[in-house]
Amino acid sequence: MNKKWTMGFLSLTTAFALVACNDQQGDQKKGEQAKTTEQQNTNSDHMNMDHSSSGEVPTGLQEAKNPTFIIGSKAIMHTNHMPGMEGAKATIVGAYDTTVYAVSYKPTDGGKEVKNHKWVIQQEIKDADNKKFIKGDEVTIEADHMKGMKGAKGTIESSKDTTVYMVDYTPTTGGKEMKNHKWVTEDELAEE
Repeated sequence: MNKKWTMGFLSLTTAFALVACNDQQGDQKKGEQAKTTEQQNTNSDHMNMDHSSSGEVPTGLQEAKNPTFIIGSKAIMHTNHMPGMEGAKATIVGAYDTTVYAVSYKPTDGGKEVKNHKWVIQQEIKDADNKKFIKGDEVTIEADHMKGMKGAKGTIESSKDTTVYMVDYTPTTGGKEMKNHKWVTEDELAEE
């Protein structure tokens, strides 16, 4: 009789352990799915946009005197501003010395807030002149990199003085080549 009770008890304990284990795996999968969905939502504003530009540069932007990557050279991008950038091969089409800013802003077309957009340069901020902005400063963005950006009110998240590059690249996720993409910083590029 004791053997039957012991066997029954062990069987029941094993069943409970298996159910609990499956529940934990299910919770873990749900957490991973939620994280993936959050990443997709964060990038969704960037995914469906053509980030090519005319190649025009803002008034007052100075060409870099001694850039690490010269015009016409190739580099590998190590940044994820948008899907398909990380690891993509880029051709340098412009190099400029300036101050770059990461900004959060509410698009003028009513879209959801864009957080920590990289990059807007000094010459793309209204009435910036030579004023250096710091974290928390409110600005008006003159850049037109994305729909609803030009004229948007933004908040500076970070800044740095560096060389910025305009690049042509084909996303690693496939699709057509992006022409004159603005901007990639020097530390986001590596030699091919």
